[in-house]
Amino acid sequence: MEDVVEKIEGTLQFVPNESLLQWSQWQLLDSVLPTGGFAHSFGLEAAIQARLVSGPEDLRTFVIHILENTGSLLLPFINTLNTSPNVETWYKLDKILDATLTNEVSRKASISQGSALLRVAAAVFQEVPCLKTLREMSLTSGAVRFHHAPIFGLVCGLLGLNAETSQKAYMFTTLRDVVSAATRLNLVGPLGAAVLQHQLAASAEELSKKWMNRPVEEACQTSPLLDTVQGCHGYLFSRLFCS
Repeated sequence: MEDVVEKIEGTLQFVPNESLLQWSQWQLLDSVLPTGGFAHSFGLEAAIQARLVSGPEDLRTFVIHILENTGSLLLPFINTLNTSPNVETWYKLDKILDATLTNEVSRKASISQGSALLRVAAAVFQEVPCLKTLREMSLTSGAVRFHHAPIFGLVCGLLGLNAETSQKAYMFTTLRDVVSAATRLNLVGPLGAAVLQHQLAASAEELSKKWMNRPVEEACQTSPLLDTVQGCHGYLFSRLFCS
């Protein structure tokens, strides 16, 4: 384990090209990047079938709770990895998050999206060559589960995004993906979804500030009902999304 960490740490020394990194930062947030986020509804599909969400107002409340849960539970992991983008911290936080996620559906979704993000980042962001080495050696070692939030923070750190921007970016992608899922589930139309996403930006900003820059020790669930609903996703008779 220590040998693997030392070998990977040795590959993290590189001189970034600032102009290229800015283009990569934008691409990281692009919905076209094939990281699998649109395969997940964050429990929205299960909430609809459980009749917890049945219209636009219910959807608005649901998305706000999702953002709160994301901020309280996952932003601490992104903050820590962004400020300390090293292998030892990543391995440690990946294990903590694996133990913290309380239902198998969200755990599998996190691993699926995290694995996809690192695979895509290693292939696309070639100006950061250590990403490819980091992925290959971590796959070989079997010492990490590849959860999404820690990897997002790690990649943001290596691409030069600061901690505040990285945490807001994660909240933005969460908001975008939930609203996209609502559109495909026919809760709102495309125009209504765009309006809703814009209107919820103020809530996302407020929640980002509330939970920003916290240590991992303060990570917590604020909406246990949503966690329970998402855990029921695997029992749905028919479903469009993976979670």
